[in-house]
This record gives sequence, structure tokens and C-alpha cells, in this order.
Amino acid sequence: MSSTVFKKNGATLTVSPSGRLDTATSPVLENELRQYLDSVQDVIMDFTNVDYISSGGLRVLLATEQLLENRGGSMKLIHVNEHILEIFELVGFMDVVTVERD
Repeated sequence: MSSTVFKKNGATLTVSPSGRLDTATSPVLENELRQYLDSVQDVIMDFTNVDYISSGGLRVLLATEQLLENRGGSMKLIHVNEHILEIFELVGFMDVVTVERD
């Protein structure tokens, strides 16, 4: 992951990571997210520039979804490529998070 862009608009945070969400980069994303999560209700994860996700990345997404859901918020993933959608479907992730299909 080369960089992540965070855009806050009221109670909604749009997060746009890029590259790989793997064991090395997921902790960085998680730490950056923590800086924002206390002040937002909803998160939109824009996967336009994400080309790979590992179990580490899935864990960060799941933890974020659970935290938001416990507070009455939500997380939505947008612009997810077919390869990552296949991974989400294989591990049952589609039943846990909202994925907006293009």
C-alpha cells in the first residue's frame, strides 16, 4: 500500500487505500483508521486502487465493521475488483460487510 487517502465529510469517512492490504500494510491502515473512527458514524472504503487483500486486510475490515455496527454505524465497500470480490465470496465476507457492486 503506497498511501491511503482519508476524506471526512460530517459523520462519514471515505477511505481510499491503494496497492496491497496484506500482513505488512494492514497494521498501518488500522492505525491510521483509529485516528478517525471515534469521530465518524459511517465509513466508505473505496477499493478503486486496491489490487490485493490478505487475511490481515480482511481482519482490519471486519474489526472496523464490528466497531461501527456496535455504535449503530455502518461500513460500505465500493469499487471492489473481481479478484477481491472472489476472495470475499470464498471466505463468506459478503455476508458480513456491504459491498456495492459496480
